[in-house]
Amino acid sequence: MTMKTKKQNKLENAGWKPGSAEEFLDLTPGESAMVGIRLALSQKLKGRRLQLGFPQVELARRLGSSQSRVAKMEAAAPGISVDLLVRGILATGANPKEVGAAVATA
Repeated sequence: MTMKTKKQNKLENAGWKPGSAEEFLDLTPGESAMVGIRLALSQKLKGRRLQLGFPQVELARRLGSSQSRVAKMEAAAPGISVDLLVRGILATGANPKEVGAAVATA
C-alpha cells in the first residue's frame, strides 16, 4: 500500500524520510532474505494446517510440542527456528518439494 502523495510530502517537509523496513532496521540482504523465508514458512505452515482442518493442538501433538508453540510458529515469532518451521510443515504431510516451493516464494 502506498502513501498518499499529499501526506508523504507533508511528512518529508517535516523532516521524515520514506524508506523500507530493511533500511529502517539496517538489515543486510542476507538478513532480509531470512526474514522473508521465515515468514513464507510460517504462512505455509498455517495454510497447510487450515487446509487439513487441524486445530493447533493436533499439530502440536504431531510435533510433540504445545499449542502455544504452534501459535508462535505460525506468527513467525522470534526464537522459532527455521528448522522447527520446516519440521512443522513436514508434520502436516508435506514433502520437501513443497517446503522448497514455500522458500522460493520468499
